[in-house]
Amino acid sequence: MPAVSEKPTRGRPKGATTFDAISAAAFGDAVRNARMAAGISQEALALMADLERSYFGKIERGMSQPTLFAILKIAHALGCRAGALVQCAEDIAQATRTST
Repeated sequence: MPAVSEKPTRGRPKGATTFDAISAAAFGDAVRNARMAAGISQEALALMADLERSYFGKIERGMSQPTLFAILKIAHALGCRAGALVQCAEDIAQATRTST
């Protein structure tokens, strides 16, 4: 009789952490700076990017690390390249890490 295989578990293994507070805050700052420069409200940009307003707020406050798909949607809504947002976030994060 063949052995019954267990279903693979989804998500991260127990105890694994991938959240980086500095990177999350830097990306949030980059998005907020781009949004404010474009003169768009947080609610309007969340709607344009087809993201929940509360989730978008968490991204800007650095409380959530968005998926690649969310980053692409935000960049498209801002009319910029995702790489530009990520580069800005990388610059902010590097400045933060070197100042602490």
